[in-house]
Amino acid sequence: MYYVYILSNWCDSVLYIGVTSNLPRRLYEHKNHLVKGFTQKYNVNKLVYFETTSDVRAALEREKQLKGWTRVKKNILISKDNPTWKDLSADWDS
Repeated sequence: MYYVYILSNWCDSVLYIGVTSNLPRRLYEHKNHLVKGFTQKYNVNKLVYFETTSDVRAALEREKQLKGWTRVKKNILISKDNPTWKDLSADWDS
């Protein structure tokens, strides 16, 4: 299984889109600042949206598609399933 996911920071001002085959592990890395770069710099570690697929090519294509969208379109996508922009991983075991 592959996951296309969108992370935000605490004030929902920054978005990050990524792909992984292990979403809990990847979120652990983001939340504990083990991922150097953009997400660490902007403290982007709140899971606000994700999709699943069994096809890695489809996941990579979807990631590319979402990255090409405007911020408004991304906000609409997130708000459709997560209107309060809560951290969808908040109740997951670490």
